[in-house]
Amino acid sequence: MASGVTASERASRKIQTAACLIIGDEVLGGKAGCKIVCVVVTEADAKRKTNSHSFAKWCFGLGISLKRVEVVEDDEAEIVEAVRRMSERYDFVVTRQVASHDDITYKSIAKAFDLPLILHDEAYALMKQLSKPKPDQAVFNWDEDSPARRAKLRMVELPTDVNRPLKEQFLFPCQDLWVPIAVVNGNVHVLPGIPRLFTQLLKGMTPSILPRLTDPEGKGIIRVSILTPLSESTVAEYLTELAARVEPKGVKVGSYPRWGKKKNVVTLVGRDKEYLETITPEVLLNVTGTLITPGKEEEIEDDEVEESK
Repeated sequence: MASGVTASERASRKIQTAACLIIGDEVLGGKAGCKIVCVVVTEADAKRKTNSHSFAKWCFGLGISLKRVEVVEDDEAEIVEAVRRMSERYDFVVTRQVASHDDITYKSIAKAFDLPLILHDEAYALMKQLSKPKPDQAVFNWDEDSPARRAKLRMVELPTDVNRPLKEQFLFPCQDLWVPIAVVNGNVHVLPGIPRLFTQLLKGMTPSILPRLTDPEGKGIIRVSILTPLSESTVAEYLTELAARVEPKGVKVGSYPRWGKKKNVVTLVGRDKEYLETITPEVLLNVTGTLITPGKEEEIEDDEVEESK
């Protein structure tokens, strides 16, 4: 890369920033059932379980600053440009590969970093071992050349740097899954696009990530959420003054109107739990608010919320 940083250096340096690259014509084309949300989530958005949302929560819980979520179409040039730029700018990048005949993710990422696509023998062996036919399907013949077998092979033909150890480039964090996490250029992590598998592998990878965090205990970032009956315009002046006052302490103040509802949400986000606890009573008083039980932010429905006094 232009910075002169090697893939091995990227794979070992501390992780402070992250980015997520969403690839797919179905996303940009508004295909039914395909959902993508902004990472700055409102209470309504938070209920949409997407890979970007799962990744945002994962980063938040580990104290990693998610800087960017970007969507590009299934176009090689677009993918190449985006993944090169993200790998250069951020410590940890995720994208997803779809198990379909026309997916070009692996091919495009390989081209971005001038790497060949090479059959990963371990992944292929695990695929054969763990893949089970459905009750209405015939037993698959792994030894006979066929369009189906060639399609399966493409799923384990992965961007590979022959000059680096394979164990640094392909992670198998879940023993019951044959699909690996391909780590390209040291910091681009390619996960399967199926949300259940995406989340499972992300969680499985967590122990290997913890030593590389600036907070090695993985305490993450703390969010205090407050429900207020006051309108955005009513609390805006106070929150502006508060934001300027607490910013030097590393605290961000957020205000999220819930359109059509009787109550809105104010948030305080930072890493210093003790400091957040000292300013929370003041904020509760000034916004006539009630504290939302930690971990229950996504369960807000209309004006019914579990509150702690």
